[in-house]
Amino acid sequence: MSQPSILFVCLGNICRSPLAEAALRAQSVAAGVAMTIDSAGTGNWHVGRPPDPRAQATAQRHGLDISRYRARQVVAEDFHRFGHVFALDQQNLKDLRRIEPSRHIAEVGLLMDLVPGRKGTAVIDPYYGDEEDFEQAWADVSMAAERLVQRYLR
Repeated sequence: MSQPSILFVCLGNICRSPLAEAALRAQSVAAGVAMTIDSAGTGNWHVGRPPDPRAQATAQRHGLDISRYRARQVVAEDFHRFGHVFALDQQNLKDLRRIEPSRHIAEVGLLMDLVPGRKGTAVIDPYYGDEEDFEQAWADVSMAAERLVQRYLR
């Protein structure tokens, strides 16, 4: 079996998806599960920029440094490079469906569908919120990361 490859996608790639990337990186390392992990946005407004300072602070509170992450926009090649492409909300899932190539290897879905009782729900978008919203986003992506690691420990 080849190494799992996972891409997290939100709107600007500065809040939710870098937090999801960081959560899965940390949990996969702790569990000893090798994975290729990245994040991207459907929009291009923040390309090349680091994560939102509030996302960085949230990750830091959980012992992770995401200051070197840089936003990028999802591209068609990602559907061939990654086995799983997870949208963090329904609108980004729709946007991914619109740009996905007709033939690709990626399984495309909603991230919170992995978490029992959360099917069809979004990871909260904390961009217009406060620290509590960023912590809720962290909790959501951490739960999903735990499910992903469990899937590949088998």
